[in-house]
Amino acid sequence: MNYRSDRDLPVVSDQQLEQALPTTRPFTLVVLKEGSKFQMPGPGRDPDVAKIIWAHGKRNFALHLAGLMPIVCPVADGSGVTGVSLFDATPEDVQRIMSGDPGVQAGVFTYDIHPTQSFPGSKLPG
Repeated sequence: MNYRSDRDLPVVSDQQLEQALPTTRPFTLVVLKEGSKFQMPGPGRDPDVAKIIWAHGKRNFALHLAGLMPIVCPVADGSGVTGVSLFDATPEDVQRIMSGDPGVQAGVFTYDIHPTQSFPGSKLPG
């Protein structure tokens, strides 16, 4: 769907929302941010930093394939935020997962953890 205005959205009744809200379940959102050793992509990026970021990406893909991180979105807009992820895990488990990230361990990334909730079955269009 291409958004033009709210007129194009489905009409949702109070009853529909009341029935849907109890079906939400907990997830954990991670906001990945530039660490002190972060470098933007490009010809000037240190090859060691590039290797660390590659290892971070491979680990993220493994977490995705394992079902622990069903949504992972790199951000490359120069804002200081370098990615967002949604984990199907508790904040405590996500803390353990993120503390083992090679980019975090190397100071390339930092992160914030936020407990959240969403509707089961939510997914990106494919």
